[in-house]
Amino acid sequence: MYLNTIQSAEGARKKRTRVGRGIGCTLGKTCGRGHKGQKARSGGFHKVGFEGGQMPLQRRLPKVGFKSLKAKFTAEVRLSEINNLSVSEIDIKTLIDANIVPIFTKAVKIIQSGLINRAVVVKGIKVTSGAKISIEAAGGKVEA
Repeated sequence: MYLNTIQSAEGARKKRTRVGRGIGCTLGKTCGRGHKGQKARSGGFHKVGFEGGQMPLQRRLPKVGFKSLKAKFTAEVRLSEINNLSVSEIDIKTLIDANIVPIFTKAVKIIQSGLINRAVVVKGIKVTSGAKISIEAAGGKVEA
């Protein structure tokens, strides 16, 4: 292979369409731009969403924030709240019965806030790393 023999692959370079070369080429006279109007003029383009001066749709509609649909079914529980419970085995049903989390709660996470000084067994509840260390230091254990 020599530098003077290198060329692009067949069909890689498409020939430029020449407009305004008469009625025989289908792109004569108006050159595919239609008749008159802003888009027919040279430099007659505008930004995306422009509606001819009318207030664009994306500005007419109100901004709406994000609200998680899962948030209703999840809850956080502090270590101090678990410490006040009289039972030693804690799961979601126990927390619902103790009125710590709402009835329709599906997922709970224990966070390290407050102290725990008694052994408890946590079942089927997510636990932060700090809370897990505190529960195990008090003689309890965390089961998945």
